[in-house]
Amino acid sequence: MLADAETARLPEAEKKLFAFLDKVNRDSPRIGPADIEALHEAGWSDEALYDAITVCALFNFFNRWIDASGVHAMSDEAHRMAARRMAQGGYIRTQE
Repeated sequence: MLADAETARLPEAEKKLFAFLDKVNRDSPRIGPADIEALHEAGWSDEALYDAITVCALFNFFNRWIDASGVHAMSDEAHRMAARRMAQGGYIRTQE
C-alpha cells in the first residue's frame, strides 16, 4: 500500500480516494468538479471528502511547521511506545 496504492489490494473506492489525495498534495489548483464527481460515483460523500481533504491539509501544515521550526522527530522507540499506548487506550490521553 505504501509503495503503490494503485496496485495494492484495496477496494477501488479507496484507491480512487488515495489518488485524489495525491492530487490534493501535488496539484490542488487543478482539482475540479469532475474529480469530485468521480469520488461521488465511487461512493464517497461530501462529508467524507471534506474530512479526507482536511486531514491531508493538516498533515501538510504540521509537517511544514515541524520542518521549519526545527522540532525534532520522535525516536523509533518513542513511536513504538506511543503506538502501544494508542492501541490500548485510543487517542485520548488521560491524566496520570
